[in-house]
Amino acid sequence: MTLAAATNENLAQISNYLIYSSMAVYTLAFFGHIAEWTLGSRSKVARTAAALTRSADNPAAVHVQVKNAGGTAVLDRPKVVTRAAAGARDVPDGPGAHGGTEKGDLYGRIAVSLTVLAFLLEVGGVVARALSVQRAPWGNMYEFSTTFSAVAVGVYLALLLAGKNVRWAGLPLVTTVLLDLGVAVTWLYTESDQLVPALDSYWLWIHVSTAIFCGAVFYLGAVGTVLYLFRDSYESKLAGGGKPGRFATSVLERLPAAASLDKFSYRVNAAVFPLWTFTIIAGAIWAGDAWGRYWGWDAKEVWSFITWVAYASYLHARATAGWKGRKAAYLGLIAFACWLFNYYGVNMFVNSLHSYAK
Repeated sequence: MTLAAATNENLAQISNYLIYSSMAVYTLAFFGHIAEWTLGSRSKVARTAAALTRSADNPAAVHVQVKNAGGTAVLDRPKVVTRAAAGARDVPDGPGAHGGTEKGDLYGRIAVSLTVLAFLLEVGGVVARALSVQRAPWGNMYEFSTTFSAVAVGVYLALLLAGKNVRWAGLPLVTTVLLDLGVAVTWLYTESDQLVPALDSYWLWIHVSTAIFCGAVFYLGAVGTVLYLFRDSYESKLAGGGKPGRFATSVLERLPAAASLDKFSYRVNAAVFPLWTFTIIAGAIWAGDAWGRYWGWDAKEVWSFITWVAYASYLHARATAGWKGRKAAYLGLIAFACWLFNYYGVNMFVNSLHSYAK
């Protein structure tokens, strides 16, 4: 590969078509998830309320009856988990976005299938972009955004394939991906071209790819944390004898228990944190090759380190009894906000050695 390598305009155009096609299919998947939440009727049995009011020493079986074609379908008893924040009561996971109905589940499966198709189209667009210039497809903000959203969806689908209960993340994920791609094709689009000399290195494959993967996993952890905060408030209100609004009940009752969401966020953040550490180290080594110094307090370097400190604080807080639950969750969201600013803010609004990546 050389800087003088020609750009294949046909492949670049095919890449654009595939990205726009993926956006169209993601839109269909978005409506599929909306149908899953809307047409999947809320369980007629107040599963969460019953779990919160029964004694933790006598966790009776929970059954949900759903009318279906004149008959009665009995769902399996959900897994019961203990709230991490309080530990004083057991709460079962909700029935899911489909609300325990076959119709809702059907729409959910259609939405996931459409998400798979959109993912394949988007990956095709990313690969075509790479082939058009014979280099890694993340040399500027447009390419970084398209690759990032594809990786985020890929991680989500991989978790589904592994049998993890993460379909609740489908709607916020698809919504965010559409926003990300919309910003990419509208404001961040850059013609397919060769790299500036500072980026023409094998470290581009190593450093930037790990940064993208870490961001995708951090994003899923942030989604779980936000939903944890809502679900935790819902459970606390029910436990205190309060009556949440109809909309809140319809949505939040279907989510996994607060403890499940909290555990999910913690595990994914903890799992990817060592890789984020490696990302910073790899960036420093690359800086030494490109600019003759490993650390120069450039804005991107500083905010990468701030993000590392924020996530380290979150993980430390989770290991400290007084900072579990909501306090740690707030730290987790602050950490992801740091990553987002490092992603968008530094490249677009701060004078930095990484400004060429705009």
